[in-house]
Amino acid sequence: MRLVFLTSASAKARLVPALSPGNLEKTLAAPVTAIVAYDIRFYEWLRKTWHNPAARDTFAADEALTSITAIRNSSIQAGFLIVAARALGLDCGPMSGFDSVKVDAEFFSDSNWRSNFLCNLGRGDPSRLLPRQPRLEFDEACQLL
Repeated sequence: MRLVFLTSASAKARLVPALSPGNLEKTLAAPVTAIVAYDIRFYEWLRKTWHNPAARDTFAADEALTSITAIRNSSIQAGFLIVAARALGLDCGPMSGFDSVKVDAEFFSDSNWRSNFLCNLGRGDPSRLLPRQPRLEFDEACQLL
């Protein structure tokens, strides 16, 4: 996972053209918006971050494997970020309502990073929080084999 924390009005202004209309107001109101990203060449860091640095060659040779692994692992790590932020008493608003091509062009044009999703962080106004949305029943979302 790679993160860009947008904390200023000028930083968030750069994000505005990529936001869907439904996410604009809440993103501008949040104290922090994190761009949760991944590195398409994460394998270049494996000598430092992984017990088997030889895995680098496997990823370097397989773009499809690299892409799905980068997205999947950034999502898993972002889940821990959200749990940690909530443990600190922060509200989290993860969202996919944005144009990733525009975000990548604006924030990552000279890097190997790509956006996965956005997450607003702060303390929300309880009176403006939406009620929990309906969920699928267990047997609609799960299989026991």
